[in-house]
Amino acid sequence: MKRIVLFLCTNLAVMLVLGLVVNILGLNRFLTANGLNLTQLLGFSLVMGFGGAIISLLMSKMIAKWSSGVQVINDSTDPTHAWIVSTVKRFSDKAGIGMPEVGIYEGEPNAFATGAFKNSALVAVSTGLLQGMTREEVEAVIGHEVAHIANGDMVTMTLIQGVMNTFVVFISRVVGYFVDKVLLRNNNDGPGIGYMVTVFIMDMLLGVVAAIIVAWFSRQREFRADAGAAELMGNKQPMINALARLGGMQPGELPSAVKAMGIGGKMGSLMSTHPPMEARIAALQARQ
Repeated sequence: MKRIVLFLCTNLAVMLVLGLVVNILGLNRFLTANGLNLTQLLGFSLVMGFGGAIISLLMSKMIAKWSSGVQVINDSTDPTHAWIVSTVKRFSDKAGIGMPEVGIYEGEPNAFATGAFKNSALVAVSTGLLQGMTREEVEAVIGHEVAHIANGDMVTMTLIQGVMNTFVVFISRVVGYFVDKVLLRNNNDGPGIGYMVTVFIMDMLLGVVAAIIVAWFSRQREFRADAGAAELMGNKQPMINALARLGGMQPGELPSAVKAMGIGGKMGSLMSTHPPMEARIAALQARQ
């Protein structure tokens, strides 16, 4: 229920901010006089911006299972599988969330959590992770993924992505309309080439800016999930050890729908969804 309220409030906030901006700048009177219906455009932008993000979130678990070949092991009698499931169960109970589905998949070292609802999520680990790390380190990584779920990171990142998408769609079309109707003086009823070219360019440019902002938020969530893993383990050292070991590995590729909730690599650029391992280790070491 809290997530639904957050979603509705975010939608209202976006509409309010965009409405205030166009009114303060006087764009509403100017563009409306030239034939642009800002109310309809705002509604279109919200549907386009949040629609894709929400659909992606709702389908994330199914897509992750299919694209990664995840085998659900909650009812498995294999001793290793049973240990993984019991670890997820222990951390989930401690974090106060429902028991997720637990999966394993073939691949290089990595793990991820996904799902639209915190009480029916999915935690999956790769065979490479199990083979390349100690049990304590694997438990720390699992704790990191459970912390993502408990923190509501999947929903939060979806809301942030939706807000960014809405701004991109709205601003690019307002600028495109201005270029087409005012600068190029297109008097035809429909949009001209100026509108289409401008929207295309603005979508790309603003899309890059939006991706940088979303990636920044994602990096902050990684620090928080690391701290959450340390709390669930009752000791920060296992997570530090896990990150140090992962720093010497090449993490496996994940589907784009869950990439922000995986382990991450060594990249520290503006577009990276994960901070450098060294920065994550330093942040944990600085914790009391």
